[in-house]
Amino acid sequence: MSVPSSGSRVHSRSSMLRPPPQTVFKKVCPGKAVDEHGLNFQRLLDASTYKEAYRRDMIRWGEEKRQADPGFFCRKIVEGVSQPVWLVSDTRRVSDIQWFQETYGAMTQTIRVVALEQSRQQRGWVFTPGVDDAESECGLDNFGGFDWVIENHGDEQRLEEQLENLIEFIHSRL
Repeated sequence: MSVPSSGSRVHSRSSMLRPPPQTVFKKVCPGKAVDEHGLNFQRLLDASTYKEAYRRDMIRWGEEKRQADPGFFCRKIVEGVSQPVWLVSDTRRVSDIQWFQETYGAMTQTIRVVALEQSRQQRGWVFTPGVDDAESECGLDNFGGFDWVIENHGDEQRLEEQLENLIEFIHSRL
């Protein structure tokens, strides 16, 4: 992803901490991780019934990894890559935020994207008990220390304004 600036471009890398099995599992065992289990990697990335069929198992696998080593996924994301700006999407736990803050200090900015339940439902989201109320989905709901809160309720103009402010801030720090 590139963040435009006046006359120049700032290159950044966007990475996901979650969902771990689709991203890190594939990175940890390139070429065979998902294939060994007979799963379609691309279909695990979308919001389909295919993904939902494996979602609990993916969450369980991620929890096992985090219990053994809370920084496991964070380190896998940054391993061997150097960029001036990182956008790490889908961070779901306080331990993930703490790892980045401990590793990168004051350079770390936390951004929470929120959407009304009604907006989420209009996009196809359906609440699944035991999954959508698990830590993997709501572990940051009570974390109050976000530097930025972006509202994504369906108002594209409002969303664009908020993102412009964020981009402006990023440029001010480079």
